Amino acid sequence: MTACAIEPSAADEDDSAPRVGCAITADGAYAARLARREGSWCPERWTLDGPEPYAVPLPGNQPEEAGTEVQPMGDGRVLVRRLADGRHHFALLYPTGPGTGELPLGAVECPDAGTSLRLLPPAPGGRDAYALAVGPLSSTVWLVAGGAFGPEQVAVVPGRCSGGVWLDRGGRMLALDRELGGRTKAVVVDLGRGGEVSPLLQIAADSDDRLLLADPDSGLILVGSDAPCPGQERLGWGVLGSTLPVRFPESLRVAESSVTPFAIQPGLVLMPESCAVALRVDGPAGSWVGVWRPGVRGMRGLPAPEGWLAGAGTWTQDGVLRLPYATAEVPCGVAEAAVTWGETAEYGEPGGAAPDGTAAGGPEASGRSAQPDPPGPAAARPVPLQQAPLAGLVTKRGRLVTK
Repeated sequence: MTACAIEPSAADEDDSAPRVGCAITADGAYAARLARREGSWCPERWTLDGPEPYAVPLPGNQPEEAGTEVQPMGDGRVLVRRLADGRHHFALLYPTGPGTGELPLGAVECPDAGTSLRLLPPAPGGRDAYALAVGPLSSTVWLVAGGAFGPEQVAVVPGRCSGGVWLDRGGRMLALDRELGGRTKAVVVDLGRGGEVSPLLQIAADSDDRLLLADPDSGLILVGSDAPCPGQERLGWGVLGSTLPVRFPESLRVAESSVTPFAIQPGLVLMPESCAVALRVDGPAGSWVGVWRPGVRGMRGLPAPEGWLAGAGTWTQDGVLRLPYATAEVPCGVAEAAVTWGETAEYGEPGGAAPDGTAAGGPEASGRSAQPDPPGPAAARPVPLQQAPLAGLVTKRGRLVTK
């Protein structure tokens, strides 16, 4: 079991670049990042829900280390995690006229060597913030902002955990990818029941199954698993509570490239096949943005805007993809792509100008599937996902297909 303190890992001590490019609140109103200003690192808060995005620098009494983590809160303050003297210190930053106010929240430390700590993705509601400490034998979830008396240990999970996906709008159900007994499986930690842990995802008994993204409204999830092809992770999709198995469409594969989902369109209750998904695609030709949804064949491609804070972005309920970017000319910008599924999407800004004159269409051909995808399933009777049957699937050329 991990004790109630965290000792820095080697990665923490040797960081030479920010660990998180940009974090965005669950409602898309605020973002935070560690920016380079006059040769030093400085936290920035971005306001994204106004007529135009704008950034507010939040410099402290001294420059930040490159390994400092930042996270926006729902009230506009920014949480920072700093490593100093073997302790992880947490504080809330906020603008105070020309200066920066700072509210210390306490620190976390541990005598166990080899334990690392990082912030979990912003929790729904924006009132609380959590961190995950990963030790040799167990992982600990800490409430580091929003508690009454500083950092509080709220759950201990046997095994080494990674990831972190919120499954509900209340910030109670947290999914983690747990490595235990040589296999990685997604589990659910119920923070409302004392950190109770239960299985979430098991596609096959001998597969490694990770939860990458989830939308609480529709139930759509994106998973990474080597069940279709042992030793090679594939992207798949499913529906929380569905009786149908996870599917692994060919359109989520791009040759010689890694594909990472980062945003799902919200608000489409019981319509998972209609939800748009944004994916970061990194390949020999560079990085670009893929857009895909279960009910449409193929993946469409967009060039990443210049200065994109890679892997960051949100969807509006109306299907507009918003990507934050920063350049020397535009230090705080948001490129928007209104995706219509019958034609190629193009970038624009709230004011109508493209960030660098680029239009979509370059990566589209390379992002399309060579084979059509099967149609998305209708909403099914809710049952735990780990009970979703694999009957009716056969293996063909190293992938799972329906009979």
